[in-house]
Amino acid sequence: MKTALILNGPNLNLLGTREPAVYGSHTLPDVEAMCAQACATHGFALDFRQSNHEGVLVDWLHEAGRAQAAGSLAGVILNAGAYTHTSVALHDAIKGTGVTLIELHISNVFAREAFRHHSYISPAAKGVMCGFGVNGYPLAIAALASLQAGA
Repeated sequence: MKTALILNGPNLNLLGTREPAVYGSHTLPDVEAMCAQACATHGFALDFRQSNHEGVLVDWLHEAGRAQAAGSLAGVILNAGAYTHTSVALHDAIKGTGVTLIELHISNVFAREAFRHHSYISPAAKGVMCGFGVNGYPLAIAALASLQAGA
């Protein structure tokens, strides 16, 4: 069974209390439970992580690249939070490892402040999902399963 690695960046640990009008009332443990159910549906094991530190996310992407090369990882779903708009390091880690990655955002970043309209992650990602709230996570897992199936 391959693993789906879900990485969450800065401030996502505040889900449920941070700007509920933008991000909703679900907590990160709620999201993890949704992901566990979606992974079970699609035949994946789940590895769900969150860090507020860019270097930790880079290290996890390096780990993911090795796991995918070894055949144990289906891919990564990355909600990089604000690092989406600032991190060349995350872009380079994705490109450097060649890991299959879906960029995910809870809100529709294109309907928000102009600085959120640019992503350093998108050019390195297989696909981008935004604006579906926390329901984007299981949708991204379904997309990863579709990629695995060659659809």
